[in-house]
This record gives sequence, C-alpha cells and structure tokens, in this order.
Amino acid sequence: MQAPEPTSTNLWQKEHQLLCDAVREAGELALHMCKSGVDSWDKTDGTPVSEADLAVDRLLAARLRDVTPDFGWLSEETTREDATQMKPNVWVVDPIDGTSAYVGGSNHWCVGACLLSQGRPVAAAAFAPAQNRFYEARLGAGARLNGNVMHVTDKSGLDGSRFVAHKSAISQSKWKSPVPHINCAMTTSLILRHCVVATGEYDGAIAFGKKHDWDLAPGDLIVHEAGGRTLDLDGKRFVYNRNSTRQNGLMAGSKALLDEISERLHTVAA
Repeated sequence: MQAPEPTSTNLWQKEHQLLCDAVREAGELALHMCKSGVDSWDKTDGTPVSEADLAVDRLLAARLRDVTPDFGWLSEETTREDATQMKPNVWVVDPIDGTSAYVGGSNHWCVGACLLSQGRPVAAAAFAPAQNRFYEARLGAGARLNGNVMHVTDKSGLDGSRFVAHKSAISQSKWKSPVPHINCAMTTSLILRHCVVATGEYDGAIAFGKKHDWDLAPGDLIVHEAGGRTLDLDGKRFVYNRNSTRQNGLMAGSKALLDEISERLHTVAA
C-alpha cells in the first residue's frame, strides 16, 4: 500500500490537531497517575502493563474513536477488531511506551499515537511529560519538538556515530567484519528512540527482534518529517495494519547511515 502524497499544507491538519490534543491530555493523566502510584502486572506474553496503560487507552479511545467513528483502532492494550484491517484510516496507539520505566520511576516513557492512511502514518504525536517533551509531525509539514523544527544529523558514516541502541547491537554476530565503532546509549521507549534521532541528539537508532506497529508507526513519521528514514532490518519501508502487527526490527537515521547499515549488517541479524 502506498500512502497518499500531500497535495496541500492543510492535509490531515484537523486530525493532527485532534491527535495532539488527545496525546497531551493522555500524557498529563499518565504523569498524574504515576505520581499517585499505580498497580502493575505482567501480561500473558511477559510484558508489563499498569493501571495507567489501560486508563490512557480508554482516554485516547474516547478522544479519537468517538470523533472519527469510521476510522479503525489499533492499540497495544485493545484486542484488534477484524474490521480494523479493512479500514483505510486507522489510529495506532501505544498508551504508555516504556511501561517498565514508567512503573520503575524513570522518565524514559511516553504516550505515542499516530494516524495511518493506507498503511502509512500521516499524523503523529509522542508526549514524554516527565521530560516536558512533546514531539509531533504531519505528512509534508515537518516535525517539531515543543514547537521547534527538528532535523536529523547529516552524519554520513557509521564509525564514530552516536546510536540509541542496546550494547548488544554492536556484537560480532550481527555485523560483517569489521564491526562498526558505534557509541551506544539506551532508552526503554522505542518511540522515544525515534524521537531523539529526529532531534539530532543521536545519529541513528537500531533495534533487533520483532517489534509491533504501535512501537514504530508514530516515530516513523516523526523521523521521516525530520529528514530521515525508518526502515526494517531488510531495508524495507514499513507498511502497517497488515495481517500481523509484528515487524522485522528497526533502523532509523539519515539515508547515508541506513544504506551503510544495510550493506554491513548480516542478513540473519534479526
């Protein structure tokens, strides 16, 4: 599926504003609940979830679904309806991305959401209220942090670059020799990994293993509108809301960096 190209600076403007308002409100709710203390538990797949995840999911559904009843809904904390995959426009939501950080008292979490059209994001927002950082983007209109325009770095080579990635990302098993010299730092939230690439604080991001649509889609557009790219580990552009929500890893950054990753990465690295 191909996303529609922007024909006007006003394209998706109304939906983008609706999204930003909802994500900001949801982030404020999550921060308030965090300060008050929340219960958490492990889901059947072993990943954590908290009372706040569910409360934020309900709030976003009320603010977004009720206003756009014809749109689909794809959330980490909601069972996907069969009809969602057939919808041309779909809200994708990660109520709290980085739940383990959230319940552990760290500020490395956010509320993230985006709108898909024909499988690609056209409006996105991510709010990290504990950091006072609000990221947003709209197709063809750029990406911003707290109202200021963002742009990825112009770093053209992997060696000496700064990546937000787990240290295991530079293990020999994942790269053809020689292993690139990458300086790694880490944050729990996958969406925030995209965002700090979009700001230029890091040159790129890479993550191995299967990731879900809600982990990737909001940050995908934010990086794209900041002048970068987000691809899977096969070097392919993501298409969301397919039969499976699982995707093959992630790499984000400038075109030059992603081209070099594709060239130097083992094809079995995922």
